[in-house]
Amino acid sequence: MTQSKDKQGSPTIYDIVQANNVKELELIVGRGANVNEVDARNEDKFTPLHWAAHSGSLECMHWLLWQGADVDATTPKGWTPIHIASIRGHDACVQSLLNNNANINTRDRRNQTCLHMACAHGNSFVVHTLLRGGADIHHLDVNGWTPAFTAAYHGRLGCLQMLVKWGSKLDDVDNEGNTVAHLTAMEGHLPCLKFIVSINRDISAVLGARNDHGDTPKSLAEQFFKEDCCTYLNALEWEQDHPEQAENLAFPAHVAAYNGDLEHVKLLIEQGVVNINERDERGATLAHKAAGQGHLKILQWLLEMGASMELTTQSGETAKDVARRFSQLACLKILGGDADKSEINPQRLLNESAKQGHRKKLTPREEERLRAKAKLEELEKHINIAKKNYRQLGGKIDEEEQIEKIEQTTQKRIDELEAQLELERLKREKREAELDACRNEIVHLVATLRSYEDKIRRSQQRPPSRTCEPKPKKSSSDSQKRQKHSEKETGVVFMRRNSVNS
Repeated sequence: MTQSKDKQGSPTIYDIVQANNVKELELIVGRGANVNEVDARNEDKFTPLHWAAHSGSLECMHWLLWQGADVDATTPKGWTPIHIASIRGHDACVQSLLNNNANINTRDRRNQTCLHMACAHGNSFVVHTLLRGGADIHHLDVNGWTPAFTAAYHGRLGCLQMLVKWGSKLDDVDNEGNTVAHLTAMEGHLPCLKFIVSINRDISAVLGARNDHGDTPKSLAEQFFKEDCCTYLNALEWEQDHPEQAENLAFPAHVAAYNGDLEHVKLLIEQGVVNINERDERGATLAHKAAGQGHLKILQWLLEMGASMELTTQSGETAKDVARRFSQLACLKILGGDADKSEINPQRLLNESAKQGHRKKLTPREEERLRAKAKLEELEKHINIAKKNYRQLGGKIDEEEQIEKIEQTTQKRIDELEAQLELERLKREKREAELDACRNEIVHLVATLRSYEDKIRRSQQRPPSRTCEPKPKKSSSDSQKRQKHSEKETGVVFMRRNSVNS
């Protein structure tokens, strides 16, 4: 996709398209330039629409399409503009081409579609757009590769995961008998290899698969010196060849879950000996062990007790992946395995075919009405395309503006309510602060009152030796006064006796 320099220095239509200058493009086309003219300077023989897809010139692409540019023009390599946009990763250009009825499954010289191109270059956004647009996910190129094979060969994990989610099969083989595991091991893409193993039901089939030359994924990894993949595959083979020894290395709860001993598992977890999400040295939980062996009761009990089913092992497998790998369908259903819902209703198809077969002969007026309806549908289709192009260029139609106004009004009301709520919260905090101050004052007063009461109580409970020392004097003087008073009244003299003489 190289382009030589223009010796004359004047910009051509291809230079203008690459610069995304719509005004200049309109002028040069008005002076006689052809919107479908092939660029002779370029070895790939691009048209202006190819250059727009290559440079991501969305506005020029829309203008060219409105001027009748060939949306499916091919280069000598068989590339159409949607191929170029998929290679370059210009998702907006891909959407624009699809809106203008570009052939999404057109093939190049190597029999590859635009989905193959997007997967090869790791453009996952474009892959998602193409899948939503109806791209053939099972199409084979000259090597017998589907888009999933292309993604695996180039190590595009995100594209591979998206293709599998949309129904791509990983158990197919190419023209040389290679599976996707062969390609990832040969190229050393360990994350893709782990993903392939994690979603495969029969891991022994992955490890033992041989191509037409008799090579397994492990032998290919050894031939091309992919040490990480060799180490991972050796570990998987060891687990397959020594299952009992591998389980004996696990913790007691894992052994009980592997053997289906529910009572032992309950005892260890309920007494707090082990954690319900405890992992062994390979990262497997109790749910992994139970799901792999099909122990439904243990799996149900773990779910009821709140065990996490999203934890992964060192190889990236969840409990659901383990159940799928060992074909434990009942466990897979409990864990939320997806059922195949891609069924077609044959009765609906028969009814539609019956309606088409028994169509009545139409009158001239009915034919006119049908032609008018077809024209109306065609115009509506063009209007929809124009709206999509207008949105891609940043424009907003009347309906969207009304919706935006309603959203702005609603958001403004929400902001006002949030501000009012914040004000009420501040008032509440202020009242709570005043209430806390009053409570502190009450506590202080109660403490002062109690200390005063304790002081009075202590003053009343002093020892007699300290409090009654001056009282004898007072009592003697009072007795003397009373004695003198009684002598005056009675005339009898009272004599004090000494206790010793008495």
